[in-house]
Amino acid sequence: MARVNRQTVDLSQYPDLVVIYLGMRVNALRGFQRLIGLGPQISKSVAERPDGLLLHESYLFSLRHTGMRQYWRDFESLEAWTRSEPHRRWWKEFLRDSGGTGFWHETYSVRGGIEAIYDDMVEPVGMMKFAPLEPARGRLFGARSRLNREGEAAAPVLTESELEADSR
Repeated sequence: MARVNRQTVDLSQYPDLVVIYLGMRVNALRGFQRLIGLGPQISKSVAERPDGLLLHESYLFSLRHTGMRQYWRDFESLEAWTRSEPHRRWWKEFLRDSGGTGFWHETYSVRGGIEAIYDDMVEPVGMMKFAPLEPARGRLFGARSRLNREGEAAAPVLTESELEADSR
């Protein structure tokens, strides 16, 4: 009988490591077009190795639900990337019209803190299945404040007031 080869990792080089899981689920037929259209764009963006991205892995949860896991050096690198192109454009377009899809992410930080967002998710995933949901408004609008991070946040892709004005 062979003994199990147990190993672990030394994360001391990554004291501010952040892991983010992201997913997109098709809610309506037109959502397949958005999902298929974003795939190559995301691959290209990741291939350009944004500063701070340590690893990107893609997942297929089902034919209607894809996702990815990313490891970032720190929250600031992740936040800076989300405010740069093309991510900024993708997020702005999604917040104005989900295109028949739902989007979610869950962020876990070695420094402490977990935050999540679930947009147009018609079926619960992840922490939605056990934790109470609250509107992502006020102090819960941005990831930085949901993680209880101090410091000045990068300029938002779309402010809460802009999002409200667009939905009228």
